[in-house]
Amino acid sequence: MIKVKSRGNETVDQMLRRFKKLCEKEGLIKDMKRVSYYEKPSEKRRRRMRKSQKRDLKAEVG
Repeated sequence: MIKVKSRGNETVDQMLRRFKKLCEKEGLIKDMKRVSYYEKPSEKRRRRMRKSQKRDLKAEVG
């Protein structure tokens, strides 16, 4: 669970901005978008394969 505590004279807008950054960093938004619709098992497999291929290519180059 993500918690944001107020820092001194911090406004609500600043706290909200910090909360959004924390959510982005944790991958919460990406996960919510991914789970918001049904993905067939074959599509999951394809997505994982593409991700691993990108990771392998990046390891070769870098």
